[in-house]
Amino acid sequence: MKKYILILAAGKGTRMKSSLPKVLHEAVYHPILSYVIAAAKGVGADDICTVVGHGAEEVKAAFAGETSFILQREQKGTGHAVREGLAAFADHREGMVLVLCGDTPLLRAETLKELCARHEQSEAAVTVMTASLSDPFGYGRVIRGADGDPLRIVEQRDASEEEKAVTEINSGVYCFDLGFLRDAVSKLQNDNDQGELYLTDTIAIARAEGRRAAAYRVADFEEVSGINDRVQLAAAGKVIRRRKAEALMRAGVTLIDPDSTIIDPLAEIGADTVIEPFTVIKGRTVIGADCHIGPNAELTDTVLGDGVRFWRSAAAEASVGDGCNIGPFAYLRPKTELKNGVKVGDFVEVKNSVIGEGTKLPHLTYIGDSDIGAGCNIACGTITCNYDGFDKTRSKIGDRVFVGCNVNLVSPVHIEDDVYIAAGSTITESVPGGSLAIARERQINKEGWAEKFRALHKK
Repeated sequence: MKKYILILAAGKGTRMKSSLPKVLHEAVYHPILSYVIAAAKGVGADDICTVVGHGAEEVKAAFAGETSFILQREQKGTGHAVREGLAAFADHREGMVLVLCGDTPLLRAETLKELCARHEQSEAAVTVMTASLSDPFGYGRVIRGADGDPLRIVEQRDASEEEKAVTEINSGVYCFDLGFLRDAVSKLQNDNDQGELYLTDTIAIARAEGRRAAAYRVADFEEVSGINDRVQLAAAGKVIRRRKAEALMRAGVTLIDPDSTIIDPLAEIGADTVIEPFTVIKGRTVIGADCHIGPNAELTDTVLGDGVRFWRSAAAEASVGDGCNIGPFAYLRPKTELKNGVKVGDFVEVKNSVIGEGTKLPHLTYIGDSDIGAGCNIACGTITCNYDGFDKTRSKIGDRVFVGCNVNLVSPVHIEDDVYIAAGSTITESVPGGSLAIARERQINKEGWAEKFRALHKK
């Protein structure tokens, strides 16, 4: 059966106290709506549409190409949002429609698949996902009939005292027969405390028409909990982090302290890698096997090979080969590529450069816009002077080059293979292979000068 998914994301989210649309607030580095869309895709949907309202242009820009959009110009309730959103499926005649909330980032695709399967098996017109809560205050209550199926859903503000005592709540997630949904939303009335069109009323409509309304109760309310304020946003982020940590540990990764480690859901980490506390891994970072990461490491959209040691350092959009040793206090900036066995030590910054196999950048060095060969040693205090105030220029250093301490390489220069550069030199011209380059004035010692200088200042 064809599956069409409608995501309701038009609300302002006033309790977030923010100019940013609620669904664009991030949990573990991704907008909460992105998790809902990912779950929807995991169901195998034939079409996905998102109903937008507040901040519509921002939401559209953030998710262009991920979903189509329908604008709900006035927010008149969930039933009205679905009525507007169904225009996206105007060309479809049959199938099921899965209605999701854009602020429920903890929903799993596996759970939604089970909901769809239950709906199809039951031949119901509508199946609502429910959960049980010991304190259901604020949620719509699911009122079941003698046959065990839902009779109706009553919102908190419209419920009687007896109905408020019910602990089974509406999650806001539904599966509908497309034809029934089209007809049902046209019959919704706003005769309720809020004067809105409630999608929940479709349950009573189905029963009144002699159609079956079914319910699928999830085992854990956590999965259907929504985001209304920043406290709930933080709680959802903690669940996402926990899920990722558990999945990695079951796959053979050691997390010394999962509670102090933040790992993006999109990150990949190989077996037998150890992650120390206070490590932050963002984006589509890929870490190989047998690595040791942290403590206090930050990796963003970076690829690390096998057997890498990376600690107390940061990298963004960089590539690191097997067996490299990075840290402490190193910074790998975008477009940095380290070949196998490279050493990048303390207070070293590398940007838009390729560093050859086995080369060492031990400490206090800046390498920018450069290509450095294999087996080099770049000593303390070396700087590539790659910017003249207008343009960036690139330098090239060959294999087995030894650069002494406190050397300035004024780009663009070409240092050929097997060169030695004397400490304290400022290199402005290319150096042929096998040479010793010295670019400094000869030392002059003026004997007795210090005594005369001090005497001058005593007067």
